[in-house]
Formats: sequence, structure tokens, C-alpha cells
Amino acid sequence: MNVKRRRFLRAAMPYLMLTPAALFLLLFLAYPLFSVFGLSLQNYNVARLNQRGFIGLENFAKIFTDDNVFFKSLGISFRWVVSEVVIQLFLGFWLALLLDKTFRGRGVVRSLVFLPWAMSGVVTAMIWSLIFNQNIGVLNDLFRKLGIITKDVAWLANAKTVLWSCITAEVWRGIPFFAITLLASLQNIPTDLYEACRVDGGRPWQEIVYIKLPFLKNTIILTTLLRAVWEFNNVDLLFTLTNGGPSNRTMTLTMYMTTTSVNNNNYGYGAALAVIAFFILLMFALVYLKLSNFGKED
Repeated sequence: MNVKRRRFLRAAMPYLMLTPAALFLLLFLAYPLFSVFGLSLQNYNVARLNQRGFIGLENFAKIFTDDNVFFKSLGISFRWVVSEVVIQLFLGFWLALLLDKTFRGRGVVRSLVFLPWAMSGVVTAMIWSLIFNQNIGVLNDLFRKLGIITKDVAWLANAKTVLWSCITAEVWRGIPFFAITLLASLQNIPTDLYEACRVDGGRPWQEIVYIKLPFLKNTIILTTLLRAVWEFNNVDLLFTLTNGGPSNRTMTLTMYMTTTSVNNNNYGYGAALAVIAFFILLMFALVYLKLSNFGKED
């Protein structure tokens, strides 16, 4: 009997050790997720609680048939995510190649490069709001001295420049993420491959194309997927810089969801937007991993 009990305890011990983590996930992830799904089927406006009640799919019907801001925000989200991921990946890759080399002061340079990643979106927004400031901003002063502009530009209030201004600020914060992850993968590449390439007369660009990029494939797929999801859900920087303005030019889908729920107190409609965003990200992740053959050898 004692032997059977010991065997049972030994077999059950891993599950017992995982129980606290499982309960934590259920409490802080599963419950809020199902709450949002339930809330999306209700008319729940804090300003009109007397009208609260179950309305089925009316919120979703209104979104797809009578909400012009939704489709506009979806287009802005697409432009935002694609621009951020492509630019950050390109610059982060070349920065990782630079930091992979040996030179004096490399540790200090790495620390400075990774510094923006340690900052919150609110702090980043405050820094760049000062840079873009029409009256005291560094950017206007620099461009005037270079002769690029003749009068100050309101970068965050101009409908033509506001989106790319916000993209620039977020690119600055996001480059270190790609640089860190790609640098870690670069340092795992066997040095024998580089030596063989040089012996065969390979050039530096051939090392990148035929050695580094194949080894970085899975890292690039995973990091771009994670960054796309994070940028799609980005709220803090946009909320602090522009609050979706001017004229909804920086109103991404998650920004629209936030303003609808927090500013307009319409939590039912905001939850419906959140459910749509969830399924958009879910389908994107599944299709992206399938088409990219993540984890499979070529």
C-alpha cells in the first residue's frame, strides 16, 4: 500500500506543482477573456445603466454595417503594424550584425542600444512629444538649420505627418527588441561555418545570405509574429501622443476600442471591438505560422 501511495504521489507531484500556475492563468487570463465575450453581447453603457441587458449580436451588426470609424481604424492598424514590423526588423537586423562584431566599447554600445526597450510607452511618448513640439521641439530646430523647412511644423497636429511621426517614435522603441533576439541567435551560429565560407572564397554578403539568414529564419518568424501582435495592440504610445487624433488619423482598432470603452463608457460596444480584434490576431497568427513553415526544415 505504501509503495502504491508513493508511486501515486510521484506521478501526481508534477500536476500538483503546476496547479498554482494553472489557477493563476484561469483567474487572470481565462476569466477576463470569457468576461469580454459575454460583455460583447450586452448593451452596457455606464452612462445608461438602466438600459443594460442582453442584446445578442447587435453590437457586431452595428460595427459591420453602421460604423465607418471601424473600417478606417482597421486600415490604419494595417499600415501601422506593417510599417512598424518591417522597419524595426530591417534596422534591428543590421544593428544585430554590427553588435555581433568585436570592437572596443562594444558592451557600452550594446547597453545604449538596448536602452529604449527598457522605457515604457508613456515615457517614450513624453520624450518624442518634446522632440515633435512645434515651438520648442528639437526636430524643427534641426530641420531649420539644415534648410529642410522654413517654418515650424506641428508634427503631431498635422494630418499629413502625424501617423509617420508616431511610427518614428515607436520604431525607436522597438528596434532593440529585434536587435536583442537576432543578436542572441547570431551568437549561436557555429564559427566553423564562417571559416569554411572564407576558405571557399565567400564574401561578407554571402555569409549573410547563405549562413546567417537560414539560421535566423525561425527567430525572424517568431519575433515578427510577436511584434505584429504587440504593435496591433499598441495603445500607450498613441494614447499619450495623439489620443487617436487629429481627425482619427491615428485611430487604430485597439485605440478605437480603448476610447469607446474608457472615454465613452460604452463597455459593451468596446468589448465587441475587442472580440473582433482577438479573432483577427488569431487568424493572422495561424495563417502566418502555416505559410512560413515555422519550426520546419527547408
